[in-house]
Amino acid sequence: MAFAGRLHPLLIHFPIALILLAVAAESMFLAVRDARWQFVASVSVWGGAISAAAAAGAGWLLAAAGKTDPAPLLEWHRWLGTAVAVLAVAAALAARARAASLYRVSLFTAGALLPVAGHLGAVLVWGADFLRL
Repeated sequence: MAFAGRLHPLLIHFPIALILLAVAAESMFLAVRDARWQFVASVSVWGGAISAAAAAGAGWLLAAAGKTDPAPLLEWHRWLGTAVAVLAVAAALAARARAASLYRVSLFTAGALLPVAGHLGAVLVWGADFLRL
């Protein structure tokens, strides 16, 4: 279990890229109404949802291993990351059910929370000044 938790930093990059790609592709679909963009969004959201669930699970295992300070920052990162994973899964299921409104609300909310959760994770690992030169 401890090993699976340590995979969290490796696993997070794939869902980040796929969820942001799905947001961009769905935005393009809404702008130009070309179904190819909707296909890219649909495939990306499924890959993003599956990999986000794996990354979130690994993150919970990593936090449970006790190697990280259980500060409020960790709790914010944990719950925002979990929310992103849940929203991505909801978006994927809504896309399959052709529930366009639920799909877009879930997808765009996940896309908005994702950078915040990622930033908090970076602060946990690299410290608050990690962007400073």
